[in-house]
Amino acid sequence: MGRLTTHVLDTATGRPAAGVHVALFRLEGSRAAVAEAVTNTDGRCDRPLMEGETMKAGRYELVFAVGAYLDRLGVVGAEPRFLDDVVIRFGIAAADQHYHVPLLVSPYGYATYRGS
Repeated sequence: MGRLTTHVLDTATGRPAAGVHVALFRLEGSRAAVAEAVTNTDGRCDRPLMEGETMKAGRYELVFAVGAYLDRLGVVGAEPRFLDDVVIRFGIAAADQHYHVPLLVSPYGYATYRGS
């Protein structure tokens, strides 16, 4: 069964990023909200953002509220922050597969990849 999962790691602290708001949008036609979640103490969402019948091929966007997370940690930086919302656009070609889209983040950079 296909599913979409994510997690967030804070590379500046070397720990999972807890309390990051994550929103998922489908980009076919108009931008439509699909799901939202908040990362737990392990930096993961408690359940997949999509799975089973909700998992569909197409173009998507994940929005991670990194600026709010850094504010809660008390990370001081220039205003406006270098990173605020981190947006990752990606495609799902095979709805029966597992797509894992992690975010590795620090106050001045981020990386992502298709994980397992």
